[in-house]
Amino acid sequence: MADKKKLVAEITSMDEDFTQWYTDVVIKAGLIAYSNIKGFMVYKPAGYALWEAVQKHLDARFKAVGVENVYLPMVIPEHLLNKESDLVNGFAPEVAWVTHGGQEELQERICVRPTSETLFSDFYKDEVQSYRDLPKIYNQWCSVVRWEKETRPFLRSREFMWQEGHTVHATMEEAEERTEQMLNVYADFCAEDLAIPTIKGQKTEKEKFAGAVATYTIEALMHDGRALQSGTSHNFGSDFAQAYDIRFTDKDNKLKYAYQTSWGLSTRIIGALIMVHGDNSGLVLPPRIAPTQVMIIPIQQRKAGVLDKAREIAQMLGDFRVKVDETDKSPGFKFAEQEMRGIPVRVEIGPRDIEAGTCVVVRRDTSEKISCAIADLPGKIAALLPQIQKDMYDRAAKHLAEHTYSAATPEEFKEAFKETKGFVKAMWCGSRECEEKIKEDMSVTSRCIPFEQEKLADTCVCCGRPATKMVYWGRAY
Repeated sequence: MADKKKLVAEITSMDEDFTQWYTDVVIKAGLIAYSNIKGFMVYKPAGYALWEAVQKHLDARFKAVGVENVYLPMVIPEHLLNKESDLVNGFAPEVAWVTHGGQEELQERICVRPTSETLFSDFYKDEVQSYRDLPKIYNQWCSVVRWEKETRPFLRSREFMWQEGHTVHATMEEAEERTEQMLNVYADFCAEDLAIPTIKGQKTEKEKFAGAVATYTIEALMHDGRALQSGTSHNFGSDFAQAYDIRFTDKDNKLKYAYQTSWGLSTRIIGALIMVHGDNSGLVLPPRIAPTQVMIIPIQQRKAGVLDKAREIAQMLGDFRVKVDETDKSPGFKFAEQEMRGIPVRVEIGPRDIEAGTCVVVRRDTSEKISCAIADLPGKIAALLPQIQKDMYDRAAKHLAEHTYSAATPEEFKEAFKETKGFVKAMWCGSRECEEKIKEDMSVTSRCIPFEQEKLADTCVCCGRPATKMVYWGRAY
């Protein structure tokens, strides 16, 4: 992707400065604008349209597995938050507090939700009384606030949009099944709708969510070789239920604590979309998620009949998400602009094409130009969009495979992160001390303990003691 011809001068080459390339794409493609409050972003129409597409596809997947949407308040009283100490300690540095209502100081501080486990737990303690009330499989689409020190559009901001699912069950087995099910929903969504392959696995004790018994994750690899945690699913066991007194009368007429899960995916997935598929011309959007799948560019549109034919073609392509660029900009500028915005297919039509009954179809992902009879265009587009989707996934999967390495010894492990960018698979003894030493010495973190385990060696790459797990390691956003 990096060597593709650069068509938009304002975008820095990703090989020259990947961070600046990312910022340029976000701004120049009209996704985000900075607000006058540090760390808070304005989602422009193009950026919000991507989030709407994520919501649409993911929400349909949720409903297919029995999820119902609800909405809870955006503020949490301090005493309620304090009931779960691990959660409080985990989020304390990032909490935004409200101390006044109008001119009056509040008797108790309230925080703007950094996450909603406490709110859902407080709600469930009254909602759940009997085994007949279970399970509750709820999700909310909302925004949360975390007072991050360093921010970057989509990837990390002080307010971001997400969905957070919160479920409650009668048994640990049901909770675990739901936890794994939702992780698979995320992985399928990324693969099938976003054309992003991921690694599925469990977070280490050090990296798991505050208050969780277990955290499962999908990890994606960006074009620059850094990892991005793209969705997480947590099994809380009965810890929150005990803290918030969520009990129910079971079939045996005994009072028992419930079991809970939580799972979330946020707007950082748009950052992943940009960094997995983008190139030096800007965005490259997979057809399934692209708000506009086909852009029709009329050439010499002031000539009689050209705009009419472009509009007629748009009507022919009514089964797809299609627009006509009717602006008075030059064709060359339009081509570059639509490439920058990542629209999967461009259709060029001018006076000569109309005479010949043909048009030119251009793929955004490969720049391939295809001559097509206008009458055949609906069939051509119907075949082309899924092919683009598949090809984009295959390229991303190839990139992931080519940038995943194995290390069997401490020397190989250290050398791998000196010479390469990507994931490194290596054995680990399971100790927190080794995990922290690797992070301190090499600025590398454990990304996940993959469900598909391999035995690469008998000993840990850090301490040399017997290894218990194979882990994906990497540098991450």
